[in-house]
Amino acid sequence: MGGNMSATVHRIDAGSPPSLDPMLRLVAHDMNAVNSVILDRMQSDVPLIPELAGHLIAGGGKRMRPMLTLACARLLDYPGTRHHKLAAAVEFIHTATLLHDDVVDGSDLRRGRRTANIIWGNPASVLVGDFLFSRSFELMVEDGSLKVLRILSNASAVIAEGEVNQLTAQRQVNTTAERYLDIIGAKTAALFAAACRIAAVVAERPEAEELALDAYGRNLGIAFQLVDDAIDYSSDEATMGKGVGDDFRDGKVTLPVILAHARGSAEDKIFWRDAMMGHRISDADLAHATQLLRDTGALDDALAQARHYAQRAVDALGGFASGAAKAALTEAAAFAVARAY
Repeated sequence: MGGNMSATVHRIDAGSPPSLDPMLRLVAHDMNAVNSVILDRMQSDVPLIPELAGHLIAGGGKRMRPMLTLACARLLDYPGTRHHKLAAAVEFIHTATLLHDDVVDGSDLRRGRRTANIIWGNPASVLVGDFLFSRSFELMVEDGSLKVLRILSNASAVIAEGEVNQLTAQRQVNTTAERYLDIIGAKTAALFAAACRIAAVVAERPEAEELALDAYGRNLGIAFQLVDDAIDYSSDEATMGKGVGDDFRDGKVTLPVILAHARGSAEDKIFWRDAMMGHRISDADLAHATQLLRDTGALDDALAQARHYAQRAVDALGGFASGAAKAALTEAAAFAVARAY
């Protein structure tokens, strides 16, 4: 995989607190180009579309997925500009799924701001999500690569499957850890993987490098979601950017709950069943749930799993040459996990 092999083994739990700053600096110039594509393509003669899309797109998100496309292109020394439109397509897919998710979940907060569905209503949110999905496919078609189109369209289908799988697992306290990992592998990790992989396609690199970047993104996405699901119980609204305990009140059976339920007493199992069915959702119930998660080691073990996947992401970069891009991607994996501490 080209370049001098790095002799150092990168550990995600070493040194000072990790940050996304190295990646932000690495892709800042490219990100300006991506943002201008995003702004241009969310325009419409129907004023509600840019108004609603702009609310979410300007909502202070990290733009993690398009940044990954740009950073992976830098890792491969790609000299062109095709990745700008494709990174915008990735962000549109992500934004469309967020609009639809907030409607499905009945969410009223995202990144600390009121959700689009609360301001403009569910029908408008769903339809603008559809518009952004359609825009993403226009951008892919303009790129002209059938392979890119195949990777991103497949990711879009897998995300939708993951969301439906999650919906049918909702309130099912006997959901297995395997099914949970299938769900987050589809609803979160598939787009991370595709965002990274398409960089190797536009850079015309061998399939082994495509697969390595796919593995980096997929493992990073799983780590990212595991941490999100853990900090739903152990964080505050300022950190989360959504209501604390939203997953608990929505009856989302995440890995911490699966582990705590499996390890709990008969009385604990009744509590979890009642809570996931929506009968025990007061602040006191949430506090009790959080205590059970701590007492059974479920939170710690969920975060240990997140560290495991983040380390696998870093390991997937092993064959690439050392440099600013590899360092930034490595630190991004460490950052994904460090958000929980």
